[in-house]
Amino acid sequence: MSLVKTIKELKEEIKRMSYGKDISIGFVPTMGYLHEGHISLIKKAKLENDIVVVSVFVNPTQFGPNEDFESYPRDIERDYNLSISGGADIVFNPNVDEMYPDGASTFVNVKGDITNKLCGKSRPTHFEGVTTVVSKLFNIVKPTNAYFGQKDAQQVAVIQKMVRDLFFDINIVSCPIVREEDGLAMSSRNVYLNEEERNQALILSKSLFKARDMFLDGERDANVLRKFIIDNINTKELANIDYVDIVDAKTLENVETINSKAIIALAVKFGKTRLIDNIYLEV
Repeated sequence: MSLVKTIKELKEEIKRMSYGKDISIGFVPTMGYLHEGHISLIKKAKLENDIVVVSVFVNPTQFGPNEDFESYPRDIERDYNLSISGGADIVFNPNVDEMYPDGASTFVNVKGDITNKLCGKSRPTHFEGVTTVVSKLFNIVKPTNAYFGQKDAQQVAVIQKMVRDLFFDINIVSCPIVREEDGLAMSSRNVYLNEEERNQALILSKSLFKARDMFLDGERDANVLRKFIIDNINTKELANIDYVDIVDAKTLENVETINSKAIIALAVKFGKTRLIDNIYLEV
């Protein structure tokens, strides 16, 4: 089991482990401070591939001004041990200069509504940073399969479009959200929440689950479901809604009447901590 810091070391280690054979590589890109959601991705990758590579890299280009790049939690020893326990063969932990060498000025930008709405509306540079670093990592690792969590539903859709548009020969695997026992979606940023913020944050999953129940009982009007969620979240005094939207699961276009697979997606701040969550509606 290897912890490597440079692109050269990573390529050499993959070559060594492949023994010259045509093998499948599963790749799990992360920003570290791993939780059970990340571990579920690593375990799935282990089941489906010969070698599993996990990257741990806090990517500066996907953070906007006044966001939490400097304070984002980091603990590579912890992340390495958790990755290996989940089944990773290689953990790649480059520094910023390795991924963005001096003079680097090439970026990957998926344009259109798929990046301009939801998280992209309030974080306009975010997805350019995501697609740029993921493209770099894909070119370095050359995975067969890459694993992403559905909690970042917009990110998954953006990466799937990038892969289609740029002809990456990679299968993108989207995996279910992993939640705490009380329903809160697991996130590395949950550690920022104080006790009262965390208690109030439970309104997010509760609102989503109730809206899904309303949908299963026959409610198809997206505006009715959206209003219910907004009103419910606003009962919590610490909640500051960024967005609550109901969109087509593939295109992320807003829907008025739900006639096909859709996503209820939301982002809400509690104190300084911005949380995202979503739920799929299957017709």
